[in-house]
Amino acid sequence: MRMQTDVIELNLAHSPDSDDLVMWWPLVGVRNPDGRPIEGDLGQPQVDTGPFRFNLVARDVEELNKLVIDDRHASAYDITAISCAAYPSIADRYIITSGGGSFGENYGPRLVAREDSQLRSIDDLRTQGGVVAIPGVNTSAYMTLRMAAGDVEIREMLFSEIPEAVSQGQADAGLLIHEAQLTFGDLRLREIGDMGKWWNSETGKPLPLGLNVIRNDLDDRYGAGTCKQLAGVLNASVRCCVEMGEASRLYLQLNKGDRTEWDDPKLVDRYLSMYVSGLTIDMGERGRDAIESFLNRGAELGLCPRIENLRVL
Repeated sequence: MRMQTDVIELNLAHSPDSDDLVMWWPLVGVRNPDGRPIEGDLGQPQVDTGPFRFNLVARDVEELNKLVIDDRHASAYDITAISCAAYPSIADRYIITSGGGSFGENYGPRLVAREDSQLRSIDDLRTQGGVVAIPGVNTSAYMTLRMAAGDVEIREMLFSEIPEAVSQGQADAGLLIHEAQLTFGDLRLREIGDMGKWWNSETGKPLPLGLNVIRNDLDDRYGAGTCKQLAGVLNASVRCCVEMGEASRLYLQLNKGDRTEWDDPKLVDRYLSMYVSGLTIDMGERGRDAIESFLNRGAELGLCPRIENLRVL
C-alpha cells in the first residue's frame, strides 16, 4: 500500500500547440525553455499536486497517437494528449479525464486549397478528387474528413508543414489543425470546408478533437484511488490556467521558440478562447455525449473500433 508521503513521478506528454502548453504549466510553475523556473511565486506549482510530480514533454499529437497505439511504447507516458479518433484503439488501457479535452463548437479543423484551385467545397473534393495533406491518419480531423468526403487520397505530414505544402502545389488541399486554422490566409489559401461546422450541421453537437488520458493501471501501481486523485489534480490545472490568463500568456511567450504567430496577442487569445473553453475545463455530459456520438459514427463507417463503455474521470 502506498504511503501518503510517497512521491509519484509521472510523465505527461502534450502537443506543442498553445492550448496544450498552457493547460499544464500550473503543475510545475512557469519555466524557461531550459526547464529552469522563473523567479518568484509563478515559478512554483500553482495547484496542489498532492503526491504527484510531473515531467512535461511536448510532442506532435500524431506522434503521440502512434506511440500510445503501439503498446510497446505506451508505457513511456502515464498521461498523454491524444486525438479523440485514436481513443478506441487504447480504451482498454487509458481513461479520459473530464478536463483537458478540446472541442470545436461549430468550428474546427479547416480544409483549405489555393486561391486558384477548382476545389470550392467538400463536395468538390468528393466528386473531383485530389490529394489532401493531413496531419495524421489517427487524428480526429482526418476521421471527420473521411465522414464528410469519403475515402480521399491523402499525404501525411507534420501539421506545421501543411500550409506551405498546399501553397507550393505539393497537395491539392490541406487539413489544418492548431494555430494554422487562423493564419492560412497569409499564404493565399482559401477555406473550402470547416470540419466543425460540417459536424455541427450533421449532429448539432461540438466536435471532439483532442483528449487527455491517463493509464488505467496507475491504481495497480500506486494504490486504489490513484487514477481518481490524479484526474482531480489535472482538472484543477486546467481551471487554474484559465483563471491565471496573464501568467498563461507569459508562459507561451517564454516558450514560443520560432512560432512568431504567438507574438500576436489577439491571435493567441482568439485561439485559446476556441480550444480552452468551458468543455475543456469540464466536458460534463455534453462533452461525453459528443465523444460517444463521434466515435459511434466512426465505428458505423468502419473508421475505428466500437467502444462499449466510455470511461471518464
